[in-house]
Parts: sequence; C-alpha cells; structure tokens
Amino acid sequence: MLLAYRCALASPHVTAAAIEATEFPALADSKDVWAVPKIVVDGVPQWEGSVPERVFVQRLLAPTFG
Repeated sequence: MLLAYRCALASPHVTAAAIEATEFPALADSKDVWAVPKIVVDGVPQWEGSVPERVFVQRLLAPTFG
C-alpha cells in the first residue's frame, strides 16, 4: 500500500486508498476480494497479491491493466 501512496504523491493522475476488507465486507465482496492486497484501477479489480515495485509501476503505467 505504501507504494500506491507514493505513486499518488508523485502524480496528480493517481489516487490511492486502503480499505480494510474485514471492516467493509460488502465493498470487498463487490470487488471480488479473496486475497490481499487486491489492486483496483479505475474501479476495476486488476490483480491480487504483492508484486515487486518495478512490476507494480509497470502494471500501473501499462495501457491496459492486468
């Protein structure tokens, strides 16, 4: 999550928010959260699990997410 916050600080085009799935189960269900972290871009779930910083940024900058 720290990397997502750093990306948000670096660019006005990025926002980041952390949501505790156990405290907001309806939201977690709506985003199909089964593992954490769950990365959601533009409201669409993209990938699950931790990835290296380089991979996170590459995926974030890719023309199509996934």
